Amino acid sequence: MTLLAVERIKLFSTRSPWWCVVVAVGLTVGFTALMSGFANEQGTVTVGFTQFSYQFGLMVLMVMAVLAVTTEYRFGTIRTTFQTAPNRAAVLTAKALLVAVLAGVVALAAAFLSFWVSDLLATNSDLSLSGADAWRNVAGTGLVAFLAAVLSVAVGILLRQSAAAVTVVLVWPLLVEGLVSLIPRIGQDIQSWMPFVAAHHFLFGGQPDSAEAAMMMGMSDVPYGPWAGIAYFGAISVGLFVVAVITASRRDA
Repeated sequence: MTLLAVERIKLFSTRSPWWCVVVAVGLTVGFTALMSGFANEQGTVTVGFTQFSYQFGLMVLMVMAVLAVTTEYRFGTIRTTFQTAPNRAAVLTAKALLVAVLAGVVALAAAFLSFWVSDLLATNSDLSLSGADAWRNVAGTGLVAFLAAVLSVAVGILLRQSAAAVTVVLVWPLLVEGLVSLIPRIGQDIQSWMPFVAAHHFLFGGQPDSAEAAMMMGMSDVPYGPWAGIAYFGAISVGLFVVAVITASRRDA
């Protein structure tokens, strides 16, 4: 608990996490409101559609998670931290857990705000959180953000440079995973096993929904179910974090 308290003080003593929280919620809810307003005329707003812009907020939260680590490396405060608490695995785990919980809570709040805003604007649609799929659409964003933050902290630990780590966590889900599908013959099969594709499938998979079709950008069906997708994404995130902790424990701070 002491390590968690220390990491909480360090995290919230700077302005960047506060700005990231505001921007993440603002982008998510703002774009959802804009899209719901246009889609309301056609009466095509569904529960899945209300989460159309979750990726905007997710990217901001991943940047926040990266900066929580790389900023300490940049200013050298990580050395003082490791000298005070020699158990590096415990320190990094506390940091990842705190950032991941914050990311999950913010994403969850943005998801429900997006749903409520869409419900107000989409007067031609009947929106309700009835059924497991609807709850997975909305509440599942918190779990995705939690695991994505763990993955981002791992990237920050491994690269230690803010610019490099931020570039990786933004370019990979937004560009690389989409370009993989262009590889002849095997591109679609490889894309199905990309981590953020699996996370996205957890949120929207198995639903004949216009929002899902738009967000999947023509991706072929994946060979696993939604819950298997989040388990796969979680395994990659935790596995990469374990590798990062082992690496940090063996090298100089």
